[in-house]
Amino acid sequence: MFFKDIAGQDSIKKKLINNIKNGRISHAQLFLGPEGSGKLAMAIAYSRYLSCKNPGPEDACGNCPSCIKFNKLAHPDLNFFFPNPSKKQGEKVFMSKDYITEWREFLEKSKYVSLNSWYRHIEIENKQGIINAADCTEIIKVLGYKSYESEYKIVIIWMIEKLFHAAAPKLLKILEEPPPKTLFLLVSENHDQILPTILSRAQLVKIPRLNDEEVKQGLTDIYNYGAQVAEEAAFLSDGNFYQALALCQNDDTRENYARFLREWLRHSYKFDPTEVLKAVDELAKMGRERQKSLLNYGLEIFRQCTLMNYQAHNLVKAPAEAADFIQKFSKVLQPDIALQMTEEFSKAIYHIERNANAKILFTDLSLKMTRIFMTAKK
Repeated sequence: MFFKDIAGQDSIKKKLINNIKNGRISHAQLFLGPEGSGKLAMAIAYSRYLSCKNPGPEDACGNCPSCIKFNKLAHPDLNFFFPNPSKKQGEKVFMSKDYITEWREFLEKSKYVSLNSWYRHIEIENKQGIINAADCTEIIKVLGYKSYESEYKIVIIWMIEKLFHAAAPKLLKILEEPPPKTLFLLVSENHDQILPTILSRAQLVKIPRLNDEEVKQGLTDIYNYGAQVAEEAAFLSDGNFYQALALCQNDDTRENYARFLREWLRHSYKFDPTEVLKAVDELAKMGRERQKSLLNYGLEIFRQCTLMNYQAHNLVKAPAEAADFIQKFSKVLQPDIALQMTEEFSKAIYHIERNANAKILFTDLSLKMTRIFMTAKK
Protein backbone atom coordinates (compact mmCIF):
# COMPACT_ATOMS: atom_id res chain seq x y z
CA MET A 1 0.00 0.00 0.00
CA PHE A 2 1.34 3.39 -1.11
CA PHE A 3 -0.06 6.83 -0.35
CA LYS A 4 -1.21 6.98 -3.97
CA ASP A 5 -3.41 3.92 -3.39
CA ILE A 6 -5.46 5.69 -0.70
CA ALA A 7 -8.60 7.52 -1.78
CA GLY A 8 -8.67 11.19 -0.77
CA GLN A 9 -7.06 12.28 2.52
CA ASP A 10 -4.52 14.46 0.67
CA SER A 11 -3.95 16.82 3.60
CA ILE A 12 -3.25 13.90 5.96
CA LYS A 13 -0.75 12.39 3.51
CA LYS A 14 1.10 15.70 3.17
CA LYS A 15 1.19 16.21 6.91
CA LEU A 16 2.62 12.75 7.59
CA ILE A 17 5.28 13.11 4.89
CA ASN A 18 6.29 16.57 6.14
CA ASN A 19 6.56 15.23 9.69
CA ILE A 20 9.01 12.57 8.48
CA LYS A 21 11.05 15.06 6.46
CA ASN A 22 11.22 17.47 9.40
CA GLY A 23 12.05 14.78 11.94
CA ARG A 24 8.80 15.25 13.88
CA ILE A 25 7.94 11.60 14.37
CA SER A 26 5.96 10.93 17.52
CA HIS A 27 6.78 7.53 18.99
CA ALA A 28 3.07 6.68 19.46
CA GLN A 29 0.37 7.83 17.02
CA LEU A 30 -3.33 7.02 16.98
CA PHE A 31 -4.89 6.81 13.50
CA LEU A 32 -8.54 7.40 14.34
CA GLY A 33 -11.33 7.35 11.77
CA PRO A 34 -14.62 5.69 10.81
CA GLU A 35 -14.84 2.42 8.92
CA GLY A 36 -13.73 2.80 5.31
CA SER A 37 -11.78 6.04 5.87
CA GLY A 38 -8.46 4.35 5.03
CA LYS A 39 -6.82 4.54 8.46
CA LEU A 40 -5.11 1.11 8.29
CA ALA A 41 -4.02 1.77 4.71
CA MET A 42 -2.63 5.13 5.86
CA ALA A 43 -0.67 3.50 8.69
CA ILE A 44 0.85 0.95 6.28
CA ALA A 45 1.70 3.58 3.64
CA TYR A 46 3.26 5.78 6.35
CA SER A 47 5.35 2.83 7.58
CA ARG A 48 6.47 2.09 4.02
CA TYR A 49 7.50 5.69 3.40
CA LEU A 50 9.39 5.86 6.70
CA SER A 51 11.27 2.63 5.91
CA CYS A 52 11.92 3.40 2.23
CA LYS A 53 15.59 3.82 1.22
CA ASN A 54 14.83 6.28 -1.60
CA PRO A 55 11.56 8.08 -0.76
CA GLY A 56 10.19 10.57 -3.26
CA PRO A 57 8.49 13.87 -2.47
CA GLU A 58 5.03 12.28 -2.31
CA ASP A 59 5.49 8.51 -1.92
CA ALA A 60 7.87 5.63 -1.35
CA CYS A 61 10.02 4.55 -4.30
CA GLY A 62 8.54 1.04 -4.64
CA ASN A 63 11.86 -0.44 -5.84
CA CYS A 64 14.22 -0.54 -2.87
CA PRO A 65 14.66 -3.74 -0.79
CA SER A 66 12.41 -2.30 1.92
CA CYS A 67 9.54 -1.55 -0.49
CA ILE A 68 9.82 -5.01 -2.05
CA LYS A 69 9.35 -6.57 1.39
CA PHE A 70 6.45 -4.22 2.11
CA ASN A 71 4.71 -5.51 -1.02
CA LYS A 72 4.16 -8.78 0.85
CA LEU A 73 3.92 -7.13 4.30
CA ALA A 74 6.93 -9.24 5.26
CA HIS A 75 9.38 -6.54 6.32
CA PRO A 76 11.30 -7.74 9.42
CA ASP A 77 10.83 -4.39 11.19
CA LEU A 78 7.07 -4.23 10.56
CA ASN A 79 4.97 -5.97 13.21
CA PHE A 80 1.18 -6.36 13.20
CA PHE A 81 -1.09 -7.04 16.16
CA PHE A 82 -4.86 -7.40 15.82
CA PRO A 83 -7.92 -8.99 17.48
CA ASN A 84 -7.82 -12.77 17.80
CA PRO A 85 -10.39 -15.29 19.08
CA SER A 86 -11.06 -14.83 22.79
CA LYS A 87 -10.06 -17.85 24.86
CA LYS A 88 -12.45 -20.10 26.72
CA GLN A 89 -11.37 -22.19 29.68
CA GLY A 90 -9.12 -25.01 28.54
CA GLU A 91 -8.57 -23.56 25.05
CA LYS A 92 -5.29 -22.45 23.53
CA VAL A 93 -4.36 -18.77 23.86
CA PHE A 94 -4.11 -17.43 20.32
CA MET A 95 -1.70 -14.65 19.40
CA SER A 96 -1.44 -12.43 16.35
CA LYS A 97 1.59 -14.32 15.10
CA ASP A 98 -0.57 -17.47 14.93
CA TYR A 99 -2.73 -15.71 12.32
CA ILE A 100 -0.05 -13.72 10.47
CA THR A 101 -0.43 -15.81 7.27
CA GLU A 102 -4.20 -15.27 7.27
CA TRP A 103 -3.64 -11.58 8.01
CA ARG A 104 -1.37 -11.12 5.00
CA GLU A 105 -3.85 -12.99 2.79
CA PHE A 106 -6.62 -10.77 4.16
CA LEU A 107 -4.77 -7.54 3.35
CA GLU A 108 -3.62 -8.82 -0.02
CA LYS A 109 -7.23 -8.54 -1.25
CA SER A 110 -7.63 -4.94 -0.08
CA LYS A 111 -6.25 -2.63 2.60
CA TYR A 112 -9.79 -1.30 3.09
CA VAL A 113 -11.19 -3.75 5.62
CA SER A 114 -13.68 -4.05 8.46
CA LEU A 115 -13.57 -5.90 11.75
CA ASN A 116 -16.46 -8.17 10.74
CA SER A 117 -14.78 -9.05 7.45
CA TRP A 118 -11.66 -10.07 9.42
CA TYR A 119 -13.76 -12.23 11.72
CA ARG A 120 -15.33 -13.88 8.67
CA HIS A 121 -11.91 -14.46 7.13
CA ILE A 122 -10.69 -16.40 10.16
CA GLU A 123 -14.14 -17.95 10.71
CA ILE A 124 -14.90 -16.63 14.19
CA GLU A 125 -18.04 -14.62 13.36
CA ASN A 126 -19.81 -15.94 16.46
CA LYS A 127 -16.96 -15.01 18.79
CA GLN A 128 -15.53 -11.72 19.96
CA GLY A 129 -11.92 -10.97 19.11
CA ILE A 130 -9.53 -9.37 21.57
CA ILE A 131 -5.91 -8.25 21.75
CA ASN A 132 -4.81 -10.27 24.74
CA ALA A 133 -2.06 -10.24 27.35
CA ALA A 134 0.02 -12.75 25.36
CA ASP A 135 0.15 -10.30 22.44
CA CYS A 136 1.19 -7.49 24.78
CA THR A 137 4.02 -9.65 26.10
CA GLU A 138 5.01 -10.39 22.50
CA ILE A 139 5.10 -6.65 21.70
CA ILE A 140 7.50 -6.05 24.58
CA LYS A 141 9.63 -8.99 23.40
CA VAL A 142 9.72 -7.79 19.78
CA LEU A 143 10.75 -4.28 20.78
CA GLY A 144 13.57 -5.69 22.87
CA TYR A 145 15.40 -6.54 19.63
CA LYS A 146 17.26 -4.03 17.48
CA SER A 147 15.81 -3.15 14.08
CA TYR A 148 17.07 -5.36 11.23
CA GLU A 149 17.08 -3.02 8.26
CA SER A 150 15.10 0.13 8.88
CA GLU A 151 15.88 3.00 11.19
CA TYR A 152 12.61 2.36 13.06
CA LYS A 153 11.03 -0.71 14.60
CA ILE A 154 7.33 -0.35 13.76
CA VAL A 155 4.37 -1.86 15.60
CA ILE A 156 0.90 -1.47 14.06
CA ILE A 157 -1.93 -2.37 16.45
CA TRP A 158 -5.19 -2.59 14.52
CA MET A 159 -8.40 -1.94 16.46
CA ILE A 160 -6.66 -0.92 19.68
CA GLU A 161 -10.10 -0.55 21.30
CA LYS A 162 -10.19 -4.38 21.38
CA LEU A 163 -7.27 -4.43 23.81
CA PHE A 164 -8.33 -6.60 26.75
CA HIS A 165 -8.53 -4.34 29.82
CA ALA A 166 -6.48 -6.72 31.97
CA ALA A 167 -3.72 -6.72 29.33
CA ALA A 168 -3.43 -2.93 29.05
CA PRO A 169 -1.03 -2.41 31.98
CA LYS A 170 1.59 -4.45 30.14
CA LEU A 171 1.66 -1.86 27.33
CA LEU A 172 1.48 1.39 29.28
CA LYS A 173 5.13 1.67 30.31
CA ILE A 174 6.56 0.80 26.91
CA LEU A 175 4.10 3.20 25.25
CA GLU A 176 5.27 5.98 27.54
CA GLU A 177 8.99 5.13 27.46
CA PRO A 178 9.67 3.00 24.37
CA PRO A 179 13.13 1.91 23.22
CA PRO A 180 14.86 4.38 20.87
CA LYS A 181 13.64 4.44 17.25
CA THR A 182 10.40 2.66 18.06
CA LEU A 183 7.13 3.64 16.41
CA PHE A 184 3.68 2.61 17.62
CA LEU A 185 0.85 3.13 15.12
CA LEU A 186 -2.47 2.48 16.84
CA VAL A 187 -5.47 2.17 14.52
CA SER A 188 -9.01 2.64 15.78
CA GLU A 189 -12.54 3.67 14.82
CA ASN A 190 -14.09 3.99 18.29
CA HIS A 191 -12.55 6.77 20.35
CA ASP A 192 -14.86 6.18 23.32
CA GLN A 193 -13.86 2.51 23.62
CA ILE A 194 -10.13 3.18 23.90
CA LEU A 195 -8.74 3.13 27.43
CA PRO A 196 -7.95 6.69 28.61
CA THR A 197 -4.46 5.58 29.68
CA ILE A 198 -3.77 4.54 26.08
CA LEU A 199 -5.27 7.73 24.62
CA SER A 200 -3.12 9.94 26.80
CA ARG A 201 0.07 8.33 25.50
CA ALA A 202 -0.58 8.71 21.75
CA GLN A 203 -0.62 11.63 19.33
CA LEU A 204 -3.96 11.79 17.52
CA VAL A 205 -4.03 11.62 13.72
CA LYS A 206 -7.68 12.05 12.79
CA ILE A 207 -8.70 10.42 9.51
CA PRO A 208 -12.03 11.99 8.43
CA ARG A 209 -14.87 10.33 6.56
CA LEU A 210 -14.51 10.69 2.80
CA ASN A 211 -16.93 12.83 0.83
CA ASP A 212 -18.79 11.41 -2.19
CA GLU A 213 -16.45 13.04 -4.70
CA GLU A 214 -13.36 11.53 -3.03
CA VAL A 215 -14.99 8.09 -3.04
CA LYS A 216 -15.97 8.44 -6.69
CA GLN A 217 -12.53 9.65 -7.71
CA GLY A 218 -10.82 6.84 -5.77
CA LEU A 219 -13.01 4.22 -7.46
CA THR A 220 -12.35 5.59 -10.95
CA ASP A 221 -8.68 6.61 -10.65
CA ILE A 222 -7.33 3.84 -8.39
CA TYR A 223 -9.66 0.91 -9.08
CA ASN A 224 -10.70 1.77 -12.67
CA TYR A 225 -14.46 1.48 -12.20
CA GLY A 226 -16.75 3.33 -14.59
CA ALA A 227 -18.07 6.77 -13.70
CA GLN A 228 -21.71 5.68 -13.33
CA VAL A 229 -20.88 2.67 -11.15
CA ALA A 230 -18.57 4.83 -9.03
CA GLU A 231 -21.21 7.55 -8.62
CA GLU A 232 -23.85 5.05 -7.45
CA ALA A 233 -21.44 3.34 -5.04
CA ALA A 234 -20.29 6.70 -3.64
CA PHE A 235 -23.89 7.70 -2.93
CA LEU A 236 -24.78 4.36 -1.32
CA SER A 237 -21.62 4.03 0.78
CA ASP A 238 -21.90 7.35 2.68
CA GLY A 239 -18.15 7.98 2.68
CA ASN A 240 -17.22 4.39 3.56
CA PHE A 241 -14.69 3.30 0.92
CA TYR A 242 -14.77 -0.30 2.14
CA GLN A 243 -18.51 -0.40 1.47
CA ALA A 244 -18.06 1.39 -1.86
CA LEU A 245 -15.63 -1.29 -3.06
CA ALA A 246 -18.00 -4.04 -1.96
CA LEU A 247 -20.86 -2.39 -3.85
CA CYS A 248 -18.79 -2.03 -7.01
CA GLN A 249 -17.91 -5.72 -6.87
CA ASN A 250 -21.58 -6.70 -6.58
CA ASP A 251 -23.83 -5.14 -9.21
CA ASP A 252 -26.92 -6.95 -7.90
CA THR A 253 -26.50 -5.48 -4.43
CA ARG A 254 -26.06 -1.96 -5.75
CA GLU A 255 -29.04 -2.16 -8.09
CA ASN A 256 -31.36 -3.88 -5.61
CA TYR A 257 -30.84 -1.62 -2.58
CA ALA A 258 -33.20 1.08 -3.84
CA ARG A 259 -35.86 -1.44 -4.87
CA PHE A 260 -35.67 -3.40 -1.61
CA LEU A 261 -35.72 -0.33 0.64
CA ARG A 262 -38.61 1.18 -1.32
CA GLU A 263 -40.71 -2.00 -0.99
CA TRP A 264 -39.84 -2.50 2.68
CA LEU A 265 -40.82 1.07 3.54
CA ARG A 266 -44.04 0.78 1.52
CA HIS A 267 -45.10 -2.44 3.28
CA SER A 268 -44.32 -0.90 6.67
CA TYR A 269 -46.30 2.21 5.73
CA LYS A 270 -49.33 0.11 4.73
CA PHE A 271 -48.72 -2.31 7.61
CA ASP A 272 -48.84 -5.43 5.49
CA PRO A 273 -47.61 -8.10 7.99
CA THR A 274 -47.14 -10.84 5.39
CA GLU A 275 -44.92 -8.72 3.14
CA VAL A 276 -43.09 -7.17 6.08
CA LEU A 277 -42.15 -10.63 7.41
CA LYS A 278 -41.00 -11.66 3.93
CA ALA A 279 -38.72 -8.61 3.91
CA VAL A 280 -37.45 -9.50 7.40
CA ASP A 281 -36.62 -13.04 6.22
CA GLU A 282 -34.69 -11.64 3.26
CA LEU A 283 -32.83 -9.20 5.49
CA ALA A 284 -31.94 -11.93 7.97
CA LYS A 285 -30.28 -13.95 5.19
CA MET A 286 -27.94 -11.09 4.33
CA GLY A 287 -24.52 -10.89 5.96
CA ARG A 288 -23.93 -8.22 8.58
CA GLU A 289 -21.98 -6.05 6.16
CA ARG A 290 -24.85 -6.00 3.65
CA GLN A 291 -27.37 -5.34 6.42
CA LYS A 292 -25.33 -2.36 7.62
CA SER A 293 -24.86 -1.12 4.08
CA LEU A 294 -28.60 -1.25 3.39
CA LEU A 295 -29.38 0.62 6.61
CA ASN A 296 -26.73 3.22 5.84
CA TYR A 297 -28.33 3.65 2.43
CA GLY A 298 -31.64 4.26 4.23
CA LEU A 299 -29.99 6.89 6.41
CA GLU A 300 -28.70 8.67 3.32
CA ILE A 301 -32.19 8.57 1.74
CA PHE A 302 -33.69 10.09 4.92
CA ARG A 303 -31.06 12.85 4.89
CA GLN A 304 -31.68 13.67 1.25
CA CYS A 305 -35.46 13.74 1.85
CA THR A 306 -34.93 16.19 4.70
CA LEU A 307 -32.87 18.44 2.40
CA MET A 308 -35.64 18.22 -0.18
CA ASN A 309 -38.28 19.23 2.38
CA TYR A 310 -36.21 22.22 3.50
CA GLN A 311 -36.01 23.35 -0.14
CA ALA A 312 -32.23 22.74 -0.27
CA HIS A 313 -32.54 21.18 -3.72
CA ASN A 314 -29.01 22.22 -4.70
CA LEU A 315 -27.65 19.96 -1.93
CA VAL A 316 -29.58 16.88 -3.05
CA LYS A 317 -27.07 14.76 -4.95
CA ALA A 318 -28.08 11.28 -6.05
CA PRO A 319 -28.12 9.04 -9.13
CA ALA A 320 -31.21 9.38 -11.33
CA GLU A 321 -33.17 6.41 -9.94
CA ALA A 322 -32.48 7.37 -6.32
CA ALA A 323 -33.32 11.02 -7.04
CA ASP A 324 -36.77 10.06 -8.35
CA PHE A 325 -37.38 7.92 -5.24
CA ILE A 326 -36.26 10.76 -2.95
CA GLN A 327 -38.52 13.30 -4.63
CA LYS A 328 -41.60 11.10 -4.18
CA PHE A 329 -40.74 9.76 -0.75
CA SER A 330 -39.96 13.21 0.69
CA LYS A 331 -43.71 14.00 0.54
CA VAL A 332 -44.30 11.26 3.11
CA LEU A 333 -41.05 11.58 5.03
CA GLN A 334 -41.45 14.97 6.65
CA PRO A 335 -38.51 16.19 8.80
CA ASP A 336 -39.92 14.98 12.15
CA ILE A 337 -40.56 11.51 10.68
CA ALA A 338 -37.11 11.46 9.06
CA LEU A 339 -35.54 12.23 12.43
CA GLN A 340 -37.34 9.33 14.13
CA MET A 341 -36.47 6.96 11.29
CA THR A 342 -32.84 8.04 11.41
CA GLU A 343 -32.67 7.29 15.14
CA GLU A 344 -34.17 3.81 14.68
CA PHE A 345 -31.91 2.91 11.74
CA SER A 346 -28.85 4.13 13.65
CA LYS A 347 -29.80 2.00 16.65
CA ALA A 348 -30.24 -1.01 14.36
CA ILE A 349 -26.73 -0.54 12.93
CA TYR A 350 -25.38 -0.33 16.49
CA HIS A 351 -27.03 -3.63 17.43
CA ILE A 352 -25.95 -5.39 14.21
CA GLU A 353 -22.35 -4.55 15.06
CA ARG A 354 -22.92 -6.27 18.41
CA ASN A 355 -24.28 -9.47 16.89
CA ALA A 356 -27.97 -8.96 17.58
CA ASN A 357 -30.37 -11.62 16.28
CA ALA A 358 -31.22 -10.39 12.79
CA LYS A 359 -34.83 -11.62 12.65
CA ILE A 360 -35.74 -10.10 16.00
CA LEU A 361 -33.94 -6.86 15.19
CA PHE A 362 -35.55 -6.31 11.76
CA THR A 363 -39.01 -7.38 12.93
CA ASP A 364 -38.75 -4.84 15.72
CA LEU A 365 -37.46 -2.17 13.32
CA SER A 366 -40.31 -2.83 10.87
CA LEU A 367 -42.92 -2.48 13.63
CA LYS A 368 -41.30 0.74 14.82
CA MET A 369 -41.40 2.13 11.27
CA THR A 370 -45.11 1.24 11.06
CA ARG A 371 -45.78 3.01 14.34
CA ILE A 372 -43.91 6.13 13.18
CA PHE A 373 -45.86 6.19 9.92
CA MET A 374 -49.21 5.63 11.69
CA THR A 375 -48.49 8.43 14.14
CA ALA A 376 -47.68 10.74 11.23
CA LYS A 377 -51.01 9.92 9.51
CA LYS A 378 -53.07 11.11 12.47
